[in-house]
Amino acid sequence: MRIIAVAFCAGVCLLQLQAELTGPRALAAALLTLTATVAVVFPRLWRSGGGAGRLGGAGLIAIAAVAAGMGWAALRAEWRLADALDVAAEGVDLEVVGRVAELPQPLGDGVRFVFEPEPGSPGVPACVLLSWYAERAQAGSPPSVRAGELWRFRVRLRRPHGLANAGGFDYEAWLLQRGVRATGYVRGEATLLATPPQGLMHQVHRWRGEVRDRFGAALGDAPYAGILAALAVGEQRAIPPEQWEVFRRTGVAHLVSISGLHVSLLAMLAGGMVGWGWRRVPACALRWPAHKAAALAALGAGVAYALLAGMGIPVQRAAIMLAVAAAALIGGRALAPSRILALALLAVLVFDPWAVLAAGFWLSFGAVAVILFVLGGRAAGRGGWRGAVRIQLAITLAMVPALLLLFQSFPLLSPLANAVAIPLVSFVITPLVLLAVPLPFEELLLAAHAAATPMMHVLEGLARLDGAQWQQAAPPAWLVLAASVASAVLLLPRATPAKLAGVAVLAALLAWQPPRPLQGAFAATVLDVGQGLAVHVQTATRDLLFDAGPPYGGAADAGSRVVVPYLQARGVRRLDAMLLSHEDSDHVGGARSVLEALPVAAVLVGEAHAAPRWAQGPAAAADVRPCRAGEQWEWDGVRFELLHPAAADGARASGRHGNDRSCVLKVTAAAGALLLTGDVTAAAEAAVLGRFGAARLASTVVVSAHHGSRSSSSPPFVDATRPLAVVHSAGHRNPFGHPHAAVSARWAAVGARNLRTDRDGAIGLRFGATAGAGVEVQPWRRAHRRYWHGR
Repeated sequence: MRIIAVAFCAGVCLLQLQAELTGPRALAAALLTLTATVAVVFPRLWRSGGGAGRLGGAGLIAIAAVAAGMGWAALRAEWRLADALDVAAEGVDLEVVGRVAELPQPLGDGVRFVFEPEPGSPGVPACVLLSWYAERAQAGSPPSVRAGELWRFRVRLRRPHGLANAGGFDYEAWLLQRGVRATGYVRGEATLLATPPQGLMHQVHRWRGEVRDRFGAALGDAPYAGILAALAVGEQRAIPPEQWEVFRRTGVAHLVSISGLHVSLLAMLAGGMVGWGWRRVPACALRWPAHKAAALAALGAGVAYALLAGMGIPVQRAAIMLAVAAAALIGGRALAPSRILALALLAVLVFDPWAVLAAGFWLSFGAVAVILFVLGGRAAGRGGWRGAVRIQLAITLAMVPALLLLFQSFPLLSPLANAVAIPLVSFVITPLVLLAVPLPFEELLLAAHAAATPMMHVLEGLARLDGAQWQQAAPPAWLVLAASVASAVLLLPRATPAKLAGVAVLAALLAWQPPRPLQGAFAATVLDVGQGLAVHVQTATRDLLFDAGPPYGGAADAGSRVVVPYLQARGVRRLDAMLLSHEDSDHVGGARSVLEALPVAAVLVGEAHAAPRWAQGPAAAADVRPCRAGEQWEWDGVRFELLHPAAADGARASGRHGNDRSCVLKVTAAAGALLLTGDVTAAAEAAVLGRFGAARLASTVVVSAHHGSRSSSSPPFVDATRPLAVVHSAGHRNPFGHPHAAVSARWAAVGARNLRTDRDGAIGLRFGATAGAGVEVQPWRRAHRRYWHGR
């Protein structure tokens, strides 16, 4: 069973790595046929006897399981992708009738919710994610939306689309896993048709909303109210970002996300209580064994808690694992814990083949596997607090490779933080919160919050320490695999040989750094930030950021969502310069987040303001100076030159939001040059051309001005630069029509290849150190394409 589960998982993973889903039915049929063939051949091979026969039989089983995993995942992918929004229905007004399917999520200026249109909506998928903003509502603010309500909406929908960057979040995969096949927003008219929920899950989500509202009314503005809501109904969005950062730096995020720990804890308590009482009633004990009654009670309590948490993906995994264990006990099967874990793995992947795309899948199964590995096969184990400490240290060590691959960091103080948090969360806070769900006593919530307060003070103090977290670039998969094996070797008994080799492999993992450009060469990445601009330029030892992308609403911006994760994945720990072309929000919206996350040696600005919106907090101490045409410097044999604005341009600058005061930067190596133009219009392009001449403007790659707007990329400027490629940084289906078709055609007419971040994702550019090295162009979506992208 263990071989089958692991091999089936490998097959599912292989399918999820595919760039295209070509002929999924044919693929599934071929793989399932292979599985059936192996099932026929295996018994004969096994009966042939001998070690070779058994080894060959095990190999055939593994091959069949891999094939079955790929075939099943391919079939599920085809079924889900078939439920798609018609191309003709994208971006137009549609009238849909349906029900609010899950717990609505409040936004700063509206509400977001999953909506299930009724079957009579042609061309509309069965599940969509809608946002309802105050500015688009009839009364100026959206009314209260509750789970299970039947509404008629006028909406605009689009197919799933997310940003595509190194170290970024795959929003399209996240939507696919949840069955959401379109996103959109409500426009104007809306009619509430019915309020009673229909179906079990609609009623469950209605109850969850009522519990959340009751908790909010009882706790008001209490600083840790969001933690209690998260523990009760899985409402993780109620926790502020700054508290999530504390949990991330201390390694206790698993305690406030309802998962296997919480479900298992409640199941253990319920099973223990029922088993204790069952043994004391002779009639019950004689009719049915107490341990089976306890297992059934544990399963019921765990499923009830999973329903209360909304049956999210992590909770589903925990409930399935619990169901497998309970079924084994009730069925009288004396299964080894490792076999139960393998059955749970198989069940989870059959139910949800996309689970392998979630970090929680690997961390949860990995942590349980480590516990079984540490406790199994030993004559006597340590009990009490010593055993708990040993297990926590083992989990911390074993999870290091996976954490570096998934998050480019791991908490160094995790054992200490968990030693403080686990007892309080498990035995004080969570029980009080769960008691407050059915019982209308505010004192329970106040007591839970009082217990959470000192815990958070300790965690916040640990998170502020400089050495709280190890950070480095994302290591390659082969090194992560080797380090995982090395961690397993180090967890073996003391007399096991090759432990020094395991230490050496882990040291190599922690010392790994991604390759940087050679002396005289540079690399640049035009990040996919939506409707905005952010470009990272890297030489052998230096890093520069040109603009920081747009805000995304609320507390989110491109700096925190895109730029900082990308820089961390690339191993960048400081910026030698950040150049902000001008003050438009789509260029400086993420600047403050970048300055809060990384030390920045100098900030150069184009359009000058007395109090720019980003110059707060850490930015107040930065070395800020204006861009000036003619300023040059050299890093590692690469020349940087500012071409605009000149000091005399202030009086001539147009009044269009200061676009003509944008910084223009040219980066030159032996293999070619990159020209970054900000948002300059045709007037500023003419000024730059008149100041420096066509020869100085000639470039290999140009990032088009103003995202490809018609107000820029004038014919003389395009003819003077004559690049091999032009990059348009624009948002998907943006309302401005950027890049304009006429602008793209103008660049194509001079031989330039048009690249777009909304279509190609982040654009990587590598300029060699010698004249003949040329320029390598690497669109992220083409190099890392998955079958669900654009579907």
